[in-house]
Amino acid sequence: MNPPISKNFASRVLQGVAVLSIAAIFFSLGIWQLDRARALKASLVVATTVDKNIVPLDSITAARESLPPSAMNRMVSTSGHYVADFKAPNQSDGQGVVSDWQVSLLQVGTHSGILVVRGLWADRLLNPDISQSMNIDITGQLHARQDSDRAENSGGVISRLDSAVIVGTTDLDLFDGYILATRESHQGHDIARPRTSPEKQSSRIPGFYWQHLSYVVIWWLMAGVVLYLPLYRRKVDL
Repeated sequence: MNPPISKNFASRVLQGVAVLSIAAIFFSLGIWQLDRARALKASLVVATTVDKNIVPLDSITAARESLPPSAMNRMVSTSGHYVADFKAPNQSDGQGVVSDWQVSLLQVGTHSGILVVRGLWADRLLNPDISQSMNIDITGQLHARQDSDRAENSGGVISRLDSAVIVGTTDLDLFDGYILATRESHQGHDIARPRTSPEKQSSRIPGFYWQHLSYVVIWWLMAGVVLYLPLYRRKVDL
């Protein structure tokens, strides 16, 4: 018969398992922070990179789907007719100027729609000849939806640039995000009006790149300390 395992040996096995488990948790937390640092760096590149090539809107995204990261800030083209107008208060442009914007819902095809920022709300009367029956060709920059409200939702006013705030006012299948128009035309004739510039983009991942890397070092250092402590205690006991 095998000799019974001593209580001392069993205790050491349990301590070893506990030490390895705690060290593994710290190491995993370091990996998590490293992944967040990589994601933050990638998101900053996406936020500041603009592909100047113009592509059809429906070639990079679709209605009723989340906007893919590869579609953000792309220059797109589409066409349709405007079916609704909204005022988007307290919007900030690339120079930090805060103003009210005119945002229209463009019906694309038969069942889809997307929000289009056409310019300042104060300039909305510069093109009184535009009607909902006219087909408008749009070129502009595709942006992700805004996460925070800039105002209160009310009749004809939207709190942020986000199709989610107008789902109750239309039966169209809405695209995620919005187009910041740089050009509108009808039958080849440009619709002239001042355009707004995009707000400076920032990462949606909180924190700073080097901050996440410092957490990686801290968590892995903690893992090393946990692994070293049993060896240190053995040296002291000897």
